[in-house]
This record gives sequence, structure tokens and C-alpha cells, in this order.
Amino acid sequence: MNEAMCPDPNLSSAGRATPGQRAVAFLQKTVGALHPAYFALVMATGIVSVDCHLFGLHDVARLLFGLNIMAYVLLWLLYAVRASLFTSKFVADWFSHKRAFGFFTIVAATNVLGVQFNVLAGNALAAEALWWAGLFLWIACTYSVFVFLIVQKDKPPIEEGINGGWLVAVVATQSICVLGCQVKPQLLGAGDFSALFLLSFWLFGGMLYIWVISLIFYRYMFFRFEPSDLIPPYWINMGAMAITTLSGAELIHAFGEVPVIAGMLSFVKGLTTMYWATATWWIPMLLVLGVWRHGVRRFKFTYDPLYWGLVFPLGMYSVCTLKLGAVLEIATLARIAQVFLVFGLVAWLLTFLSMAQRPLYAILLAMRSGSRTIAVNLEEDNNECERE
Repeated sequence: MNEAMCPDPNLSSAGRATPGQRAVAFLQKTVGALHPAYFALVMATGIVSVDCHLFGLHDVARLLFGLNIMAYVLLWLLYAVRASLFTSKFVADWFSHKRAFGFFTIVAATNVLGVQFNVLAGNALAAEALWWAGLFLWIACTYSVFVFLIVQKDKPPIEEGINGGWLVAVVATQSICVLGCQVKPQLLGAGDFSALFLLSFWLFGGMLYIWVISLIFYRYMFFRFEPSDLIPPYWINMGAMAITTLSGAELIHAFGEVPVIAGMLSFVKGLTTMYWATATWWIPMLLVLGVWRHGVRRFKFTYDPLYWGLVFPLGMYSVCTLKLGAVLEIATLARIAQVFLVFGLVAWLLTFLSMAQRPLYAILLAMRSGSRTIAVNLEEDNNECERE
């Protein structure tokens, strides 16, 4: 028989998935299932970068800054693709008690990146532009997520619906205050109104924390608690207080002599110290619960994008402790902050390597599967040719 009549080994035979079908399946598995909270990657990388800069690790800080810009742009592209190709899943997330608050990571990530531009690059113009973008995103998220969850008819019970991820709304709110204190947006003016505007975000963020943590604590104490319930965003219990501490310290530094802040300076200092003490209280509690989850109950540790919500609080605690030490003039706090810088760097590196391992494993698996498929096709085609 003529060799030209034998099937081309490079062509897909009937019944086998085409490259287009494999591409669609890959998109559905990755982009389609993309968690709304993935911008926590930018939050974590940004705050660890700023922390490194404050402690003189400028090369590491700049490296993380470059990575963060790329991650921020890439995530926006992925979210845009998900919104256009997987619209139903994207919309459903806005009405989900478990996933909706993940969108607040976009707000916090935008402002953390703005802090990087301001502190590392000295680019106040880009930082202010990101602050206005963050403010717009905060308004959009606040008055959509909360409203959508309030008005829907079918709601989950509290033990299924609430988790530590809700506190990302507090982090987003306080991030407006932190970056605003640094750039002092011109349209707000540099006087009392600007100070009052940012003070309002700080105070509301603290009030929002009280509302949400009360529900979380109620869920902790009066409902069955399994290892699977202790998801990584529960570290935001501490992280939300850490960024609230940083907001208070930035208010004192930026507007301490403005009458609206100067008149209540003792109140702001006292409340800021209380927030730091609350964040500190959470650390051993979360560590003990982590040991119970993975050590006692043997819950398997696998990469989850939500683990970036664990890295961010460690970096934020270091930065807020350093800033509070400067405000209160307590040198010991700087040494504590330095210890948590190490913890934050280690946690970031481990999470990043775990994340990088997944696409690498997928590529290697695809190459292995592809080589096997080609070999099988060649063998089948050769056998068929021999029979004919």
C-alpha cells in the first residue's frame, strides 16, 4: 500500500481532544475557576516589598516591586478574560457569601501598589492616580457586595456563609487611609477636610471590624469547627488589625499638627495602640489553631491562592509595628518588626514556590502526556499500515 495513504502521525485521530479543546478545558480549569481574592498576591508581595525597603533591603524590595507590577497587570487581564468568557461564574461570585468579599482584594492591592510607587519609586503622581482608582473600586465593591448579599432571598446559615475573608473589606477600607495619608490627594486639599476624610475611613474601618469579627467569633464559639473550616483568610483576623494600626500611625505622622487630628491626638494614639494589641493577641491564637489543623487533625497542606491572605498579615504586622514604634518612640518595637520581616519573607517565598510549582507541574505533565500520545499514535499508525 502507498505510504501516502497512511495517516499522518501529526494529525489528531477521531475521538482524541484537539488542541483547541484542550485549550478550552485549560481555561475552564484555571481562568474559569479563578478566585476573586487572587489579588491578595499583589497585597502580600507589595507589603513585603515595602517592609524590605524600610529595613534597608533595597535590592529585594525593587525585585518584588517589579514582580508586583507584572502580577497586577496580569491579574487584571485574567479577570477581564474571566468576566467575558465565564460571565455566569464571574457574576455568581458577587452573590456568594463565601467568595464575594474576595473582590475587595482588588482595592487593597491597588493601594498597596500605590504605596510601593510612592515609597520605592518616589512617584507621587502614579501613587495618587492609584489612590483615586482604589477609592473608586472601594465605592464599587462596598455598595455592590454588601447590597447583593443583603437583598438576595436564599442565604446560607452563618456557619457556612461567614469566614475570615470578610475582613478583607476592612483591609480595603484602611488601605484608602494609608495611601491617602502618604499622597494627600490635591483635590481633597491639605488641611482639615483631607484629614477628616481620611480619619473617617480609619474610624469606619475599625467599626466594620467590630461588626464582622463579632460574627466570626460567634461562629467560632457556638458552631462545630472542622479543620477544613480554618481556611487561610482567617489570618486576616490579625491582618485587618495590623493595617488599622498602620492607618492610625500614618494619620498621626501626616496630620498630627492639623487641628482636627491634633485635638484628638491622645484618642488616636490610644486607639491605634489598642488595635496593635488586638493584632498581637491574634498571632499565637492563629498559630495554635494552625498546629491543631495540620498537626493534630492531619489536614493536608496543599497550595491555595488564599494562602496569600496569610502572607499579607505577617508583612503588615511588621510594617505597622515599626511605624507604631516610631510614633510611640519605643525602640523595642523595631526589633519585633525585624523578626516579622523574616517571617514575612519566608512565608512569601514558600507560597510563591508552591504557586510556581503548579504551572511547572502542569507543563511537565502536558509534555509527558503529549510525548506518550505521539508515541501511541505512531505505533497504531505503523501497525495499521503493516496490516494493510
